[in-house]
Amino acid sequence: QEKESMNEIPKPLTSVVLGEMVQEFYCDFVKVDRQILFELITAANFLDIKPLLDLTCLAVAISIKGLSVKELKEIFNLGDLGNSVDEARHKK
Repeated sequence: QEKESMNEIPKPLTSVVLGEMVQEFYCDFVKVDRQILFELITAANFLDIKPLLDLTCLAVAISIKGLSVKELKEIFNLGDLGNSVDEARHKK
């Protein structure tokens, strides 16, 4: 069965609900574990598949919206990366 092309993702984003911006098939496609989603982003970037890269980045953006810095550091495995920058600012 042939699927219709994905709707163009509006910029700036018009919603925080994926289904309000793209069709159901594409929403279901990115309902995967976060690690798989990151791997899809890497593959889409490497293979230069812009619609897939846009879709997967949108899914990540929606999933992290409103999270705290601590939560973002955990998701992106940043550890104490920001702490040294903050400490350097306070020393000046």
